[in-house]
Amino acid sequence: MLAKAWSAAPRGVEALFITIEVDRISSQLPSLTIVGLPDTAVREARERIFSAIRRLGPRAEPANIVINLAPADEKKEGTGLDLPMAVAMLAAAEEFPAQRLEGKLLIGELSLEGKLQPVRGVLPIAMEAQRNGFAELIVPQENAAEASVVRGLSVFSAASIGQVVRHLTGECTLTPFKQVEAAPLPARNDAACDLAEVVGQEHAKRALEVAAAGGHHILFMGPPGSGKSMLARRLPGILPSMSDSAALEASCVYSVSTRVPRLRGLLRQRPFRAPHHTISAAALVGGGSVPQPGEVSLAHRGVLFLDELTEFRRDVLEGLRQPLEDRVVTVSRARLSLTFPSSFQLVAAANPCPCGYLGSSERNCTCTPNAVARYRARLSGPLLDRLDLQVQVPAVAWRDLTSSRRGEPTHVVAERVERARALQRERFSDAGINCNAEMGPSFIDRWARPDRDGARLLEHAVRTLGLSARAYHRILRVARSIADLAATQTVLPPHLAEAIAYRALDREAARFMCRSSDAQKSPSRAGVEGISEEKEAQSNNA
Repeated sequence: MLAKAWSAAPRGVEALFITIEVDRISSQLPSLTIVGLPDTAVREARERIFSAIRRLGPRAEPANIVINLAPADEKKEGTGLDLPMAVAMLAAAEEFPAQRLEGKLLIGELSLEGKLQPVRGVLPIAMEAQRNGFAELIVPQENAAEASVVRGLSVFSAASIGQVVRHLTGECTLTPFKQVEAAPLPARNDAACDLAEVVGQEHAKRALEVAAAGGHHILFMGPPGSGKSMLARRLPGILPSMSDSAALEASCVYSVSTRVPRLRGLLRQRPFRAPHHTISAAALVGGGSVPQPGEVSLAHRGVLFLDELTEFRRDVLEGLRQPLEDRVVTVSRARLSLTFPSSFQLVAAANPCPCGYLGSSERNCTCTPNAVARYRARLSGPLLDRLDLQVQVPAVAWRDLTSSRRGEPTHVVAERVERARALQRERFSDAGINCNAEMGPSFIDRWARPDRDGARLLEHAVRTLGLSARAYHRILRVARSIADLAATQTVLPPHLAEAIAYRALDREAARFMCRSSDAQKSPSRAGVEGISEEKEAQSNNA
């Protein structure tokens, strides 16, 4: 007898819909053949299925069984097809009417004793089931909370294949799982950090607020102990809450990833990822023999913090260029190409030189000009060009360190950021844009066009700092965010002046960065001379 069941397998942050066909032919030599490009995990399901079915008691006579996984030209991966293949085999053996499988999508891994084990990627599978008009989704108990966030779909959880069979035969119907509205990420140690704890650094805190208001990437550069990491770790606290669609997008990434704990519902707290500087390019951007989302995707709709930016390998940092610009990552392999979302907000921190004290008025720098030039050449010009705000963070002054006066708390700044984001949501309600940082040239021309005085100011900045066209547009985006914080409809020259001030490192990039392919081996003479001038000025200040 021929029977059919339906399932799905994760494919990136989406799901591949699979039809499982089982044909049973009576034979004294039982066998099970799986066709349709199964991977090793799917082929090994044979032993798990036979062992689990034996635990159900005496069943049908031995037979020659053929299972076809359609579409046959797409590779099937993972262990989630164990359950649908097993119940389809039982339906083909006439243990229950095959029509009972109509309208049901099944997913789950089987243990040898017949228990259902949780699998990855259930959230995109549930979304696929809802899109294809399925009324029921049967999953392992540990995956039920994750699947239940999809509206319009009845989710049933089972502990074993025996419960699923009794549900299909009508002996003992499963109860639909109660829908879970939200489940936050596990609390971080820095979740309660307050912006008021950062003493001094008013300019840097203002830059952090502007970055949060518009979703801009930001780089803090300064000596050790100046508060760069403290500032970065307080950014999530002033960001607005995620919308339902953003939470669903981020949850899909966490659902398919094997690098994070299993989901227990929908993510409501913005992700904060802070990988170590020894991370590989595949772990940061995504990849592997079976492509997995990297840190840039795990930070989707959240914050990616790269501390000690200049200590990352240059090839790793260069891999950030495309995600920063396109907000997606495409991982291509021989048989497939997967796209992962990567709309994150980058916060980076770096020292100005190997010893960290170049330009400091408190301590003298001990680095040679050549060493400083090689150190700064680790950050390429094109990468710096993609950072909207580049802020120098000086050492904390003694009067600020010992003062009892504290700055604004996180919730006060967060309220201003939320008001600015509300203006942007209204402005871009029909454009599919979330914040000012995502504006394209046409939207910039419409919403951030400078007046005559502003245009002259920008022209002077472009000529003086040698800004690229990309930097020009990023200044306008930042100026638009500053105007939103001030609740003004037009971008005024003071907004542009502040935005230009946040490009301070562009001037240094023109002096110090070596843009040729052999920059690390032979720093330019101009760069070395510029660094020597800065070290001389530092000595004079001392």
